[in-house]
Amino acid sequence: MSDNRNLVLAVILSIGVFVGWHFLVERPRQLAMIAQREALQAVEANKPADAASVAKTGITPSLKPVEPSRDDMLTHAPRIAIETPKVQGSISLIGARIDDLKLVNYRETVDPKSPAIVLLNPKGGANSYYAEFGWVGGGDSANAALEPDAAWTQVGTGDLTVDHPVSLRHVTADGIVYTRTVAIDPDYLFTVTDKVENPTDAAQTLFPYGRLARLGTPPSSDNYLIFEGLIGALDGHLDEIKYKDIISQGRTERKSTGGWLGVCDKYWLTALMPAQDEVLTATFNHAKIGAEDLYQTDFLGSARQLAPGQSVELTNHLFAGAKEINVLDRYESTQKVVLFDRAIDWGWFYFLTKPIFKGLDLIYGWVGNFGVSILILTVIVKVLFFPLANRAAESSTKMKKVQPEMQKLQERYKDDRQKMQQEIMELYQREKVNPISGCLPLLLQIPVFFSLYKVLYVSIEMRHAPFFGWITDLSAPDPAWIITGFGLLPFTPPEFLQLGVWPILMGLSMFVLQRLQPAPGDPVQQRVLLFMPLIIIFTMGRVPSGLAIYWTWSNLLSLLQQIMIMRRMGVPIEFFNKAEAKS
Repeated sequence: MSDNRNLVLAVILSIGVFVGWHFLVERPRQLAMIAQREALQAVEANKPADAASVAKTGITPSLKPVEPSRDDMLTHAPRIAIETPKVQGSISLIGARIDDLKLVNYRETVDPKSPAIVLLNPKGGANSYYAEFGWVGGGDSANAALEPDAAWTQVGTGDLTVDHPVSLRHVTADGIVYTRTVAIDPDYLFTVTDKVENPTDAAQTLFPYGRLARLGTPPSSDNYLIFEGLIGALDGHLDEIKYKDIISQGRTERKSTGGWLGVCDKYWLTALMPAQDEVLTATFNHAKIGAEDLYQTDFLGSARQLAPGQSVELTNHLFAGAKEINVLDRYESTQKVVLFDRAIDWGWFYFLTKPIFKGLDLIYGWVGNFGVSILILTVIVKVLFFPLANRAAESSTKMKKVQPEMQKLQERYKDDRQKMQQEIMELYQREKVNPISGCLPLLLQIPVFFSLYKVLYVSIEMRHAPFFGWITDLSAPDPAWIITGFGLLPFTPPEFLQLGVWPILMGLSMFVLQRLQPAPGDPVQQRVLLFMPLIIIFTMGRVPSGLAIYWTWSNLLSLLQQIMIMRRMGVPIEFFNKAEAKS
């Protein structure tokens, strides 16, 4: 019969393999891909989409091979500035595109003077990434359509601010009048209201559309731990298509009434929100433009019939900003869009991950430090699991207490394993020891562990959140590498040797806690278990520092609990006794 050590060992090895694969195999491959991608030229080709695509989406991208800088591209068209407390940028009057956006509250590094995060880039340049809304014509109304590169004029003056919407106007060669009003709220939501007037003598049929286009694949997109790519919630179903998957599977189409769709990064999101009563066709697509990949998500709405002298009005929304959970939740409620909070990759344990973040955020509101919030949350988790953990600790202590007798039985019946197992079972029954009960709290806490990992890894609120001392970003690995003398030695070691203080403390606390547990009878298992803390240090050394802090603190609390129980039950506390291995 296997004791509880076998299950604990299997769980720990699984965690080590899971994380070790990422840091020792996946991460080097990602770095190689990044280097290759940076060597590619960012180009766009000036050619129409294929006829089938145009017929279905009505969208004809106009791209041309150029390599201008972002600043140069911003001078190629007249613009209306965007200025709010959270975003800065501009709207191009060519196409009325929202294609220049920076997130002023988020920086590239922990240095507050580092450049702001750039979310959107102008069409036609390197890494172009933009949103546009428009109208296409059907049949005889083709000439009444709004060209993607139409020249708009501003009605009135002034920048786009929270308190000042801007109005734009365009008249087609056939006399169709398009008027667009763009507003923005204090966070990241653009409201785009289009009015189309038909002063001509002919009836017109027009279809509204919205489009997001992104040239180039983000460097971090091949990380299997998080989702990045094309995303949408259409007819209540969440679609997540990674960049590499849309390349292989090609055009993907969905029918929906309302919903939302967009492009999702680890911390940032750009999403189209059509009118929620709009019957539409949504599309996720990919094309090759020179050496680069072009990703597109768009929707085509229902036909609008405009008799001579009639007009039609339609309002769409665009989200472009940081994935702040409270903001996403609010938009899900106010805009009536479902599953908008799922733009954050909460993982398999969504039912745990989001509440854990909410708890951390609540505690943070009291203490003002997410690291301290993690310590407090760990105590709360320990209290919630205390009845089970206490029984497990008592069972483990009983196992340690009867271990000398178990070793005698193993020695006595070493040539008769069946008789040995029978005697050990009788010993368990006599001493009321249940070896399996020690595993249950561990199994129950594994989802909590991975949920906290997700919270630290994907929540924008954790990005650049400091703790104390050298920990300036709880979502990043511990930067105080032991091998470089905490930065005194001027060299960069291989990634698997970039071990900080907290991962070392995590391994040491695990080792001490392990020494208080009953040793397995198998000498091979004993030796493997002896090296397990060292394996964990190397495989988990590059996890977010907040997770290393959580695990170390959790080990210390478990250690304190185990010592108290062992003293109460009269079991000697010998931290570094070498377990006897008898054959």
